[in-house]
Amino acid sequence: MLLTLAWGALFFPGLFALCTWALRRSRPGWSRTDCVMISTRLVSSVHAVLATGSGIVIIRSCDDVITGRHWLAREYVWFLIPYMIYDSYAMYLCDWCRTRDQNRGPSLTLRNFLSRNRLMITHHAVILFVLVPVAQSLRGDLGDFFVGCIFMAELSTPFVSLGRVLIQLKQQHTLLYKVNGILTLATFFCCRILLFPFMYWSYGRQQGLSLLQVPFSIPFYCNMANAFLIAPQLYWFCLLCRKAVRLFDTPQAKKDG
Repeated sequence: MLLTLAWGALFFPGLFALCTWALRRSRPGWSRTDCVMISTRLVSSVHAVLATGSGIVIIRSCDDVITGRHWLAREYVWFLIPYMIYDSYAMYLCDWCRTRDQNRGPSLTLRNFLSRNRLMITHHAVILFVLVPVAQSLRGDLGDFFVGCIFMAELSTPFVSLGRVLIQLKQQHTLLYKVNGILTLATFFCCRILLFPFMYWSYGRQQGLSLLQVPFSIPFYCNMANAFLIAPQLYWFCLLCRKAVRLFDTPQAKKDG
């Protein structure tokens, strides 16, 4: 546990520093803000790949969705804790650099940062103070399969990150940006929305229940926890859909005008 925590505490900030240094050396025309923000996206993508890979290994290793075990289900959660702390700081650093470059009014304060990013900060806090204790202690030796499923939710993160990098580089009118937008929607929908019906279906298949019977056959708090987890995913998916509609409507609107 302590070794994994220490490794995560060194890995993510170290990777961020290395990416920032490499970008500033290889792209002297880019501003410090560009390098910092792109490095943040790269680190997020690396974490997403590691989490998704861990999730795949766990899911494939658990023959029983309740009692199946794999060491990564616990070990990667310890690795996740330093990432969440690092990512909170990285978000603040990106906002601070952006505010400084805009040179509008006073510099970024902690209160302003929390106000701008209240949903993401709440998301990180819930993971650290609710999901981590549940994953590491409260669930006992059960449910590694479902922990692996939750890890799979990170599959969409590299595509989200690439989209933001392309916007930052003013490449949002390219074919790559549009293709990436489609992949973002597809992976987000599959791994953050359909993920929850999949978990219910997997449990029902093992217990001989239909998908519609499962919610009435598990403890009420499990349904409430899943509802609490899927709510922000639905909100973010709606935002992505609205953004996609604007993206694909713009050329037509210009043509009609």
